[in-house]
Amino acid sequence: MAPTLTPTQELTPMLAASSTPARPSEATKPMAQTTHGTPIEILLVEDNDDDALLTTEALRDGRVRNNVTRVADGVMAMAYLRREGRYAQAPRPDLILLDHHMPRKNGLQVLAEIKQDPQLRQIPVVMMTISSDDQIILKAYDLQVNCYVTKPVDLDQFLGVVKSIEHFWFSVVKLPPAA
Repeated sequence: MAPTLTPTQELTPMLAASSTPARPSEATKPMAQTTHGTPIEILLVEDNDDDALLTTEALRDGRVRNNVTRVADGVMAMAYLRREGRYAQAPRPDLILLDHHMPRKNGLQVLAEIKQDPQLRQIPVVMMTISSDDQIILKAYDLQVNCYVTKPVDLDQFLGVVKSIEHFWFSVVKLPPAA
């Protein structure tokens, strides 16, 4: 059974590689990694424990070796990205999965800060949220979000969306090198 997370608990970086391939034909495929052979670093900014757990599990079962670190709100996300306080040794993420509706600082506020910071603006940001409000979507793209994904309510669809994000960003797209 998967662990339960509290809103303020962050996941320590977790190796999210499946020990058993989903299909036998995948057994011989190498897992995608960064150019240095290290796992992909993903920052998950999500206040909802259930969504965080589902996202982490979907990434763990994926084909890309990754470390997922979760923070539960926008203030923690910016501290992590700026390597402040307890995040002084935090790795630079290769991708940020960002929720919109969060306490203390919402996803649009976090996105604005990321895209204004020369040290952070090249990190791809995927806004993954339940909101399908056109105004929020337009604002996110005005702030240069790399893509906006509405979280499906259906569990299988939710897992499929997370796996699609993983496949696109780590198997199709060429990510910028760390600044």
